[in-house]
Amino acid sequence: MKTVRDVMTTHVDCCTTLDNVYEAALKMKELNVGAIPIIENDQLVGMVTDRDLVVRGIAEKHPGSSKITDIMTKDITTVSPSDSVEKALQVMSEQQIRRLPVLESGKLVGIVSLGDFSIEEQSDELAGEALSDISEHDNHH
Repeated sequence: MKTVRDVMTTHVDCCTTLDNVYEAALKMKELNVGAIPIIENDQLVGMVTDRDLVVRGIAEKHPGSSKITDIMTKDITTVSPSDSVEKALQVMSEQQIRRLPVLESGKLVGIVSLGDFSIEEQSDELAGEALSDISEHDNHH
């Protein structure tokens, strides 16, 4: 059985609760990523996506100097490294999310995205189904 540990990205750049909206956006640009975990005292407290920056930041007229905690998503779904790939894909599909932080003993040890699964042969079909479900949901907003 393939686990999340087999496919997750282990080098994850983060922002802290002391960072502002501009700093998170700049980090996303520099790293060419669409989501940044937010940590405080080594604990995951939120995530900020490029969509959060637009919808909760710009559209609500928050300046770049606003606290990242003002626009981050606080209720974060996570998986553990020992969870199966199938479980992670199921969670992504059910929660309509494309990225899942991976926590071990309460610490952020990685992140897994739909793209990580698509390179796994046996998971291609599951990843395709999850992406289809998520994309279908996105189009209804």
